[in-house]
Amino acid sequence: MIKNNIYMNQRIISDPKDLKRCSHCVMPETQESISFNKDDVCSTCGQIEVKHKVDWEARDKKFRELLAQYKGKGNYDCIVPFSGGKDSTFTVWKLVVDYGMKPLVVRFNHHLLRPKVLENAEKTIKRLGVGFLDFRADWQLIKKLMRVSLERKGDILWYQHTGIFSFPMHAAIKFDIPLIIWGEPSAEYDSYHDYDEEEEMDEKSFNTYVNLGITAEDMLGFLNDPNITMQDLWCYSYPKRADLQKLGCRSTFLGNYMPWDVKKQVEIIKRELDWEGDEVEGVPPEYNYEKIEDMMQGVQDYLKFIKRGYGRMSHLASIDIRNGRLTREQAMKMVEEWEGKRPASLDVLLKWLNMSEDEFYNIVKPLAVSPWQHDPNKTAKGKELWDQPLWNKD
Repeated sequence: MIKNNIYMNQRIISDPKDLKRCSHCVMPETQESISFNKDDVCSTCGQIEVKHKVDWEARDKKFRELLAQYKGKGNYDCIVPFSGGKDSTFTVWKLVVDYGMKPLVVRFNHHLLRPKVLENAEKTIKRLGVGFLDFRADWQLIKKLMRVSLERKGDILWYQHTGIFSFPMHAAIKFDIPLIIWGEPSAEYDSYHDYDEEEEMDEKSFNTYVNLGITAEDMLGFLNDPNITMQDLWCYSYPKRADLQKLGCRSTFLGNYMPWDVKKQVEIIKRELDWEGDEVEGVPPEYNYEKIEDMMQGVQDYLKFIKRGYGRMSHLASIDIRNGRLTREQAMKMVEEWEGKRPASLDVLLKWLNMSEDEFYNIVKPLAVSPWQHDPNKTAKGKELWDQPLWNKD
C-alpha cells in the first residue's frame, strides 16, 4: 500500500510489491548501495554484464602465478576462511584439487552452526586432508554483542561479520601465512565492488561494509560493562596495519579469478564431498544450499525485511535471473510467496536475549529505510526448522 505523508511530503510503502525494483532482476530501491540507470536496471545487474566480458583464462593464469609465489614457502601455502557452507567448501576443494595447494582451513565458530553444516565440514576436512583451526568465542559475551548490535543497527550478527573476517587475519599473523583466499566476491551481490577490479579483503573493506560502522573500540563503549575489556574483544578487531605489512599479507578472493556460479559449484561439492543441503527459513526447498549454516539466518533475513522490505528470496531470485535460470515474473511470484514471514527462530533469539517481541519490534521498526514501513500485525508466521529443538544454549 502506498500512502502520502502530508507532513513529510514523503511516500510510505507497506506492501513490498509497491517498492521500486530493478527492471531486470527483483532487487528493490531500499537495498544498500543500489542505484538505477535510465532503464531502471540496477547497478549490480550492470556489473554482472562486465563479468561476462572478463578474460577468465587470463585471470586463471594470473591466479596460478600468484599461488606459485607462496606455494611450499611455509608450513601452509595459504589460509582459507571456512564455515562449512557452499562457498567456503567449494573454495577449499578448488584450491586443493585443482591448484594443488595445502591450506590451513580456519573457522570462526560463532556458536550458531547447525548440525548439518557441522557434518558437512567434518566430511570436507577429512576427505581433503587439510589442516583445520577452529576458534569459538565467549558465548555469554556474544549474547551481549547481539543485543547491542540489534539496538544500534537492527542487525544481530555484528560479532559474526567482524569475527569471520578478522579472525583469519589474526591467524595469518600468528602462523606466519601471508596469503588468505576467500570465496565469492562481493561484486556478485552488491555494488561495493565490480568485476573490473580485483577485490581484496583489507582494512578499508572491513570498515566500509563488514563492521556496520562499529569498531571493536566502539562496541566496548556501547557495552559499558566494567568486566569487559579490549582483551575480550580482540577477535572482532582488525589486526594492526603494521603487523599485516610486516607479514606481507595478501587477502584476495577466488571469485576474482573464475566466473562464480553457485549452482554449478554446489553440484561439484555434492558429488565430490557428499556435501548436503538443508532447509532454511524463508527459502523454498530448491534453494537448500543457501545459508544453511546459521541458526539465526531466518531472523537476520527477517530483520532485513523489517528495515528494507525485502529478504533473501529477492537476493536469490535475482542471482538466478542474472544467470538466465529464472524469469522476472517467476521471481516475483517466489518473492511474494516466501518473503517476509515471521521466523520461528525469533522465539529462540528472544529467549537468549531475555527480550519481549514488542521490545524487538520497537527497536527495529524505527530503523526502516524510506519509503518502507513494516507492519508486523500483517505478517504471517513461518514453520519451525527440524533442528530448532536442538538449539539448546544457556
